[in-house]
Amino acid sequence: MGAYTALTPIVSKIFCSNSQAVLMVRRRPPTVSGGGFVVTDRDQRVVFSVDGCGIIGASGQLIVRDGDGTAILFIHKKGGIVQALSINNWWKGYLMDYGEPSKLIFSLQDPKPLLCMNGDVRVTVEPKGRKRHWDYEVTGSFSQRACAVRSRAGHVVAQIGVKGMLVGKDFYHVVVQPGYDQAFVVGVIAILDNIHGESTRC
Repeated sequence: MGAYTALTPIVSKIFCSNSQAVLMVRRRPPTVSGGGFVVTDRDQRVVFSVDGCGIIGASGQLIVRDGDGTAILFIHKKGGIVQALSINNWWKGYLMDYGEPSKLIFSLQDPKPLLCMNGDVRVTVEPKGRKRHWDYEVTGSFSQRACAVRSRAGHVVAQIGVKGMLVGKDFYHVVVQPGYDQAFVVGVIAILDNIHGESTRC
């Protein structure tokens, strides 16, 4: 028998694996403006896709779909006066239920570069605990495809842009460690992609 791997589901335990997952992210053709990207496994099977504003027609909104094309995660950038005065841009991730956003499952804070010197992108999983302000953080440079998603304890959850593998703007690898939610990782990548004005942004 193999060693037991503790699962850490955020979107769903069906997206957690007992083994390391190597995912390949490929930008949709540039003819689809703001078209998003497709995520495949080692066997070139589509396991996730992300729709950007060129497809769903709304800026600051993203939809993550599973391999069958079913919407599993709706993400949007928070707006309004309170947001305008904040030192962070806030993103909210919701589970999809019968095609509609339902339960809030995570929030991501992206520091505004002109207002905040500490540029850490941090993610809080709902519901929030009383003594913690974040659960995961993104370290490194997404634009250079050299970054990682780490847990609050410092463990690497996912590595984006893996040394020794083909890496570029339109095609790169993501390695998700055993037990972690791959759909959640793809959701974080979708936000990073939008923040950096890439495939999901119109």
